[in-house]
Amino acid sequence: MGKFKIDISEKALDAKNKTVSILNKTKDALTQVADQNDDGKFDKEDVAKVTNAIKESADEKVRQIELKRLQPIFPADIDDGDFLLHKFIRVADKDKKRAESRVCQGSIGYFTNSKGIRLLNIFRDCVDAFGLTFFPDNSSEFYYVDPSDRDRYIALDDYFSYLKAERISELQRIAQDLGAKHFKVTYVEEKSSYSDRIVKGNGKVVGYASADVERKKSESDYSKIEIAAENDFPGKEPTKPELKYLLRDPSIRNLISMRLDGKSALTHQKLMIKLSNSSGLKESDAVKIDTILKVMKFAGNTTVQSEARNETRRYLEYEIDF
Repeated sequence: MGKFKIDISEKALDAKNKTVSILNKTKDALTQVADQNDDGKFDKEDVAKVTNAIKESADEKVRQIELKRLQPIFPADIDDGDFLLHKFIRVADKDKKRAESRVCQGSIGYFTNSKGIRLLNIFRDCVDAFGLTFFPDNSSEFYYVDPSDRDRYIALDDYFSYLKAERISELQRIAQDLGAKHFKVTYVEEKSSYSDRIVKGNGKVVGYASADVERKKSESDYSKIEIAAENDFPGKEPTKPELKYLLRDPSIRNLISMRLDGKSALTHQKLMIKLSNSSGLKESDAVKIDTILKVMKFAGNTTVQSEARNETRRYLEYEIDF
């Protein structure tokens, strides 16, 4: 019986010693974690450092939340090879919340999202950082990229009228370079309608058509006809024109090829150039722009979509004599 008591006491003592050892190891481990100044003990200085670490971690979380909410853009971002300029952009003055935010200090713009559509907003005093040019200047708010120059943006309000004027000017230069004796550019716009019927040569209605009907249009089919440019020249040997907006127009390319080919006895040519083929702003893009403008509560007397749709009814009739 006495031996049994001794065994019990020894086991209890051994358990106690193991518990003390575990506690000491735990204390040492905690001290190592909390001991910020490596003096082997946990004191006020360590408490201050741990507190600062916790505060810095919290500040970083707040900073990340602010970055996600405000989406600032910095000069280093646009130097990144993955940064892409959108076709549609906004130029605006710096708003108050970004001007006062620490995470936006040094930023040159920011992104916003409107119904899943991302918009690049550039601060007006930082446009030079993007290496872009603007027409007529950078005082407007919304711009769309020039279809002939990726680094040039045209004010949205001037977009279609500006490109119309540029293509008329280009047709003038083409006439001069090709050595024309006379040219005329006539701007025409089809009447809008809810439906068109395909009319065969015998006048019989055979069905409905889309934008292109199977007959030659007469003047009564147009709501607007105006001579946009006309001039006479003495004529000269042709040189190859430098194309910009009409670079991909097949009728213009064919005209130039025929004129430069010495084998062709071309004396007269008449072409119809559909403006929507070289405008760059398609109706599908226009719908997205209207969505952004609506979310941002911008409203004009028309929509970009309706203007893009109207562009499909506009033509330049080009008549040239050699």
